[in-house]
Amino acid sequence: MADWPPALLRKETLCELEARIKLDPESIALRFERACLLNEMGRNEDAKQGYLDVLTKCPGHVGALNNLGTLLYFTGYRTAARSAYSEAIRLHPDQPMAHVNLGNLFLESGQLAAARERYETALSIDSQFAEAHQGLGNLLAELGQEESAAQHQRLGHWGRQATELPYRGEAEPVSLLLLTSGRRGDVPIRHLLDDKIFRTFVVLPNVYDPDAPLPEHQVVFNAIGDADLCKQALDRAVTLMDRTFAPVVNAPAAVLGTGRAANARRLAEVPGVVVPRTANFSRQILAGADAGKTLARKDFEFPLLLRAPGFHNGRHFELVENTAQIASALADLPGEELTAIQFMDARGADHCYRKYRVMMIGGSLYPLHLAISTNWKIHYVTAAMAENAAHRAEEAEFLEDMPRVLGPRAMAALAEIQDVLGIDYGGIDFGLNAAGDLLLFEANATMTVLRPQRDRRWDYRRAAAERVEDAVRGMLVDKAKAKAKAKAKAIGIGSRRMCRSC
Repeated sequence: MADWPPALLRKETLCELEARIKLDPESIALRFERACLLNEMGRNEDAKQGYLDVLTKCPGHVGALNNLGTLLYFTGYRTAARSAYSEAIRLHPDQPMAHVNLGNLFLESGQLAAARERYETALSIDSQFAEAHQGLGNLLAELGQEESAAQHQRLGHWGRQATELPYRGEAEPVSLLLLTSGRRGDVPIRHLLDDKIFRTFVVLPNVYDPDAPLPEHQVVFNAIGDADLCKQALDRAVTLMDRTFAPVVNAPAAVLGTGRAANARRLAEVPGVVVPRTANFSRQILAGADAGKTLARKDFEFPLLLRAPGFHNGRHFELVENTAQIASALADLPGEELTAIQFMDARGADHCYRKYRVMMIGGSLYPLHLAISTNWKIHYVTAAMAENAAHRAEEAEFLEDMPRVLGPRAMAALAEIQDVLGIDYGGIDFGLNAAGDLLLFEANATMTVLRPQRDRRWDYRRAAAERVEDAVRGMLVDKAKAKAKAKAKAIGIGSRRMCRSC
């Protein structure tokens, strides 16, 4: 329905505010209230101009600086957002929120020392500031300091029930319950949840009061994605889902089975898939004098890979050439348990490594990207695709005609992997060998989908990313509609039964 009552109320309130501003054009409070309302309505450019108008009249307005920074951040202008937050800190050093906002930007860009300084400054101002504890917890988790990270995350989320995210649409929203752990193992999905379609309530099963009712919702998205890192949160999410009749995307029980070692066992039987031998070992065993023999008894040969569970994008992931290098690898890897992975030489005839990423969305497969590099640790952002037109042309072919590029054997293998994993949202990272077999690197729910940067070199990638985004939103809307139809049908049947009994 187009005339959702809260949206109509916002429009009426905006008209009233604008009338009051005409009567009192110098009122900073009214102008700030108007800018905030425009932001709530999703009128980003108007809201941005509204905050700038406030800052023109009152350059030190801390609310306008913070809100403008956040708006710039969520619309992709990271550098401008940093400037707004920095100015808020310069003018109002005793306001913790600006420190946290800037810390989040630093954390996102990998500037961990700078991020830590901002979070600790915020906590020195207000030791109970929840957002600062959350940010510091995420930072410490990135450093592998799990015990300290967990302590700050508990403080950051203690006593919280559901958090409602802003809904900026005009039509009646799709109510979505988003389960998260509050840790780095969550699926990076928030940017795909269009706030003009979805009214989102965030729940953390680890801290949610088991006696509190869940917010009213039509569909659930379980964004707790890393089975190796977030087992406790997933276990609690399984229990929490006993309290809903709504469809659940990425059922927690299904995600629990997608750890690296578990996937290696399950997917090794899939025809056309080459799965690396994978096993978890304690740090104590790997640090021992017999580490090489222990690995050999598990059929591992050198070179092999060691990684700390729960990290992605190549963090805490090392190539070990021989027994003598185990100690130096352990010195760089956090955690008391590490994952050993058989090294698969995925180089092609040109001696380059290739990593394809295909997304699994609602039972269908979508190509997302192809990274080509001379380095075994290959990620799209480090693959130097921007500097190589031939590699970009090869990626374009994959995105335009995935079945032809991969071949029937690999396509059948991808479909089988999707069936075995049983998740509604996830991704598969892989290479190909000369026989057309799929060399599996990773398959789980934590895959990131990002739109290409504003650069003409990436125009060929935009349609593929948009197809994935549309598929995610379409899947969630369809599941919500199916639930609504089933509910309406049940009510209709009940009414007819009641009439017959009268």
